[in-house]
Amino acid sequence: MALAFTFPGQGSQAPGMGRDLAAAFPVAREVFEEVDETLRQKLSKLMFEGPAEELTLTANAQPALMAVSLAVLRVIEKEGGFALRDKVALVAGHSLGEYAALAAAGTFDVPTAARLLRLRGEAMQKATPPGTGAMAALLGAELDQAREICAAAATDPETGKKEVVEVANDNGGGQIVVSGAAAAVDRAIEKAKEAGVKRAMKLPVSAPFHCALMAPAADAMAEALERATMHAPTVPVVANVTAAKATDPAEIRDLLVKQVTGTVRWRECILAMAAMGCDRFVEIGSGKVLTGLMKRLAPDAKAEAVGTPADVEAFLKTL
Repeated sequence: MALAFTFPGQGSQAPGMGRDLAAAFPVAREVFEEVDETLRQKLSKLMFEGPAEELTLTANAQPALMAVSLAVLRVIEKEGGFALRDKVALVAGHSLGEYAALAAAGTFDVPTAARLLRLRGEAMQKATPPGTGAMAALLGAELDQAREICAAAATDPETGKKEVVEVANDNGGGQIVVSGAAAAVDRAIEKAKEAGVKRAMKLPVSAPFHCALMAPAADAMAEALERATMHAPTVPVVANVTAAKATDPAEIRDLLVKQVTGTVRWRECILAMAAMGCDRFVEIGSGKVLTGLMKRLAPDAKAEAVGTPADVEAFLKTL
């Protein structure tokens, strides 16, 4: 059975995440302490105790989710007595989770991943003035239909002016997320309803991620990644923007910049990993969002989430 590890993105955060791991395993505490020290912030306290509103802030959620994923991974490796490359064929992460996947595979060390994700969160927040952008979920829509809805919604009918509205995430199972200028996203919601899409709703996010409005954040990440120390991953990463394997650090750097404004092609990533022989997918970190998607995307594959000490124990018994 070929094994793939996946790493969750924003929306999987919740107060209490990582707390039991830190209490049970010194190697998990070391990851949280390393991130706290790097960011000069007691991020672990925020993760363990909340409040949820502060944890959900993009600049906090991004490094926090990475920290939990890496803590889980280190516990698995320590308790199982093996390294990632010994057991895992491929890794992938959803949006910010791609950084966790790369850190898991040794492309970044934990402090570098934490610094990059703090900058990424801040840069994405600053890219658009508050209230000018939005995101919406189209449930029951397929990719081509969502693209047609975006194309129809891009033009303001009163002024004739074109506004940004694009597919941000193709999560699979009829779950598409669109992103762009607030008014254009509102029009996309209306057009989706007119087209018979089962449900179209605005998401409670602070900025329009993964669309052209994030160009200033992409520039900031290009500069930061140019300075960052990167190594070839010990396990290939399946990249969000290509849904293909990447192992060259220069290519990975370019893909991470493109990812800021590009579509997260998660459906295609999972299908590609399954086509490459992976039939067991383990979500590493907080929550079970990706595991839920997996069951719809590759129903014949085994899908599970590992995020707590009990999960780790159960998982290691199956290897």
